[in-house]
Amino acid sequence: MAERSRRTVRDLRRGNRARVLQRLYFDGPLSRQELGPATGLSSGSISNVVAELASEGLLEEAGVVDSDGGRPRTLLRIAPGGGLFVGIDIGETRVRVELFDLSLTELGRTDRLLAQHGYDVERIVGHVRSGVSDVLRDAGADPRMLLGIGIGVPGIIERDAPEPAGGPGAVVHGQTIGWSAVPFERLLREVVDVPPEVPFFIDNGAKTLGQAEMWFGGGRGAGAAAVALIGSGVGASVNRGDILDEDLSNAALEWGHTTVQLRGRRCRCGSIGCLEAYAGAEAMRERWQEAGGPLAPDADDETALAALLDAAYPGPGGPAPDPVAVSILDETAECLGAALADLVNLFLPERILLGGWAGLLIGPHLLPEIRRYAREYALEHAVARTTIDLGHLGPDAVTVGAATLPLSDFLARGGTRPMPEPLRSTTPALDRATPGRSRTAAG
Repeated sequence: MAERSRRTVRDLRRGNRARVLQRLYFDGPLSRQELGPATGLSSGSISNVVAELASEGLLEEAGVVDSDGGRPRTLLRIAPGGGLFVGIDIGETRVRVELFDLSLTELGRTDRLLAQHGYDVERIVGHVRSGVSDVLRDAGADPRMLLGIGIGVPGIIERDAPEPAGGPGAVVHGQTIGWSAVPFERLLREVVDVPPEVPFFIDNGAKTLGQAEMWFGGGRGAGAAAVALIGSGVGASVNRGDILDEDLSNAALEWGHTTVQLRGRRCRCGSIGCLEAYAGAEAMRERWQEAGGPLAPDADDETALAALLDAAYPGPGGPAPDPVAVSILDETAECLGAALADLVNLFLPERILLGGWAGLLIGPHLLPEIRRYAREYALEHAVARTTIDLGHLGPDAVTVGAATLPLSDFLARGGTRPMPEPLRSTTPALDRATPGRSRTAAG
């Protein structure tokens, strides 16, 4: 009660705006009459909030519907042109930068390949800098309309780490990619050419994937869902609560580094027997090469995984399935099923979704076996309540999820825009560094 008593009129006003914006964003278009019971606000409060938001260009009319015996009702929706977001996926093979409007419809994108240079910090910061500049220029967008930049990265994110670990902003600990306490947010703020008040939101890529699926994809409506990101590496997030519930929580898990094989293969993290050493695309490529699979020595993960699947599932009229390829994929399915069983036993999710480019590639072939192994390894009652399916948003889901980070903040603030700050230094600091489409379209 003491906390409530300290709320100001400004807090109440911002809360009312947030309720209206959130309800319209996820359930709109709605009329003013529908917004009342949906938000719990009085008709007078609805009128005031709608007038404010419309005057700021955040709401617009979306047609008229008949009402029972009364005047037609005007529908309201979020105005797509009310703001811009950038979503960025720092992936295993490329940096993808996408520009979105307020409805999360893609306005532009660019990819920067990483294959030859890996996770060099300076190069990735440069890719982000040039990628943001390119998508804004190509879309003819005004940088002053930016409401935030969201970025999904591999690894563990630490906020405002004490010096010398990084100082203000997000610091990335990415053991598998060679990043140790990289002050990523500070490096980006010093070189990305956007207005100084534009906020950066940096989080684990599996978490951004999970948020995208919970908001717009296969997790929507679930009380709890686990979302797996399977690419060259492996990660996951656990997501609880309704998107309009203040108790919504999303947690990134280093699921790829849970043990599935005692005294097993060496993982790129340095440990042994990790799930990622069996189920990541990089590991599947290495296992097939070690078994004598017909791959070029310089084959990348995507090419190798496609070839492995073709060898195991040649299709009607093709050659006989390659028994080595079949064996590798069956072991992969068992490791994934056992690791998913751990998620089931620990978190009791209603749904599990497999995403990431490699997960979506192997899923159509391996999903029945993955489900079977999950049932064998999980507690019977728990797994009976859980469905295991592919994610709905396709390979761009990490980028869309990254854009939801600033979007979530914008909605929670009731549509208030970032306040200008003193101009930052534009002196490049790279020499001091230490080592998206519509939201319903298909990391």
